[in-house]
Amino acid sequence: MIKTSAVFCLFVCLYVCFLAEIREGDDDGQVVAEIMARSFIPTLITTISWEGFYFAGHEIRITEAKDCYGAVVWPSALVLCYFLETHAKQYNMVDKNVIEIGAGTGLVSIVASLLGARVTATDLPELLGNLQYNISRNTKMKCKHLPQVKELCWGVALDRNFPRSSNNFDYILAADVVYAHPFLEELLMTFDHLCRETTIIIWAMRFRLEKENKFVDRFKELFDLEEISSFPSLNIKLYKAMKKNRRSA
Repeated sequence: MIKTSAVFCLFVCLYVCFLAEIREGDDDGQVVAEIMARSFIPTLITTISWEGFYFAGHEIRITEAKDCYGAVVWPSALVLCYFLETHAKQYNMVDKNVIEIGAGTGLVSIVASLLGARVTATDLPELLGNLQYNISRNTKMKCKHLPQVKELCWGVALDRNFPRSSNNFDYILAADVVYAHPFLEELLMTFDHLCRETTIIIWAMRFRLEKENKFVDRFKELFDLEEISSFPSLNIKLYKAMKKNRRSA
């Protein structure tokens, strides 16, 4: 007997709730509806659940872990993927060195890879197996550059694992990495460590609690931060950032 997994049920509930939040008068309603329409529900549910997405001209199948928030596709990831796809000329990923922090299921890294980037997808060690699985199944024979998967614990052994001398990332991507966890200072340290003067951070953030606002204030002490898009019905903002005190080109 085929049973729907708990994760799949969670996704359906979230999807219905987000659509219910989109009222006819909302300024962002049309765009949010388009973003959410990029996901689809498989017609057959097996014991191994997966979610489907359409980005960068490809069908992407994502398997989630059942026991970890970091291995679930959250709406901020969809917002970031949609932005990368629809702003591909302005933020050209082709042959760019890109790192995603808190990659989770790998959806954002997969889309960046399909858009031509050299991607390093990072997360905690317990998430790497599922992350590698999703990236491999969705990028093999489809991407110009084969993505890499690496362990990255925020604030831990950064000089050893990501020495500043070899950090040449054009873009840092992040989706929903700020929430009620105790490692916000380490996250800020990681952003700072991975950035060089020309690195551009593209960061999608869902606001839930006061901690998010405080983190943004701390972030602004080190980075020039620009809000490039906002989705009020989802409580999500999209930011672009670069290091402060950059030398003139």
